[in-house]
Amino acid sequence: MTDPLPETQAAAEDPVPVPADLAGHPRPTQAEAEAAVRTLLLWAGDDPDREGLLDTPKRVAKSYRELFAGYSTDPVQLLQRSFEEVAGYDEMVVLRDIRLESHCEHHMVPIIGRAHIGYLPRGRVIGISKLARVVDAFAKRLQIQEKLTAQIANAINDVLDPLGVAVVLEAAHQCMTTRGVHKHGVTMVTSTMLGAFRKDHATRREFLSIINGRSGTFEG
Repeated sequence: MTDPLPETQAAAEDPVPVPADLAGHPRPTQAEAEAAVRTLLLWAGDDPDREGLLDTPKRVAKSYRELFAGYSTDPVQLLQRSFEEVAGYDEMVVLRDIRLESHCEHHMVPIIGRAHIGYLPRGRVIGISKLARVVDAFAKRLQIQEKLTAQIANAINDVLDPLGVAVVLEAAHQCMTTRGVHKHGVTMVTSTMLGAFRKDHATRREFLSIINGRSGTFEG
């Protein structure tokens, strides 16, 4: 992986919390969601009443609950619990190769890749599973990669208040591999560097060296 820029410019009818930015828009019912899928099946040229598609609207609506679960997850709440008993540890903490699954907000097709997160603690550390959950909380929404990168970094920075945060995302976008220009094997890399990772070139190089030293290859 090449050295990225220091910072990117940036189912059942069970109740599901509605995001704050949807306050003026009532959430469609399960039946309305299934009807919308039936319409798309017809528009695509198939018969939603044939045997193989009878349960497809229900399945699609249920899968959307999972694929876009990030809208009902609060990333800040995930990061609230931290630990101060670290025996004076003040070096870099890096979690690399976090599986990333999102959807492009322009074509609603998958974005598949990996996230790498590093931070310099200021006396407090966070459970590593929480870092992975924060990635999912933002990724399981309609996204563009640049915004997703910044959202992950800013949430960690705002809640944990570390000396610095670094986030690098590598992902393949199926909006350009399975449609449009059909360019396979293309990986997009974005980064957001905050605090020490932005100001100190040596710190940034150390982080990039750690994530570049991983074994294995990316598979989109």
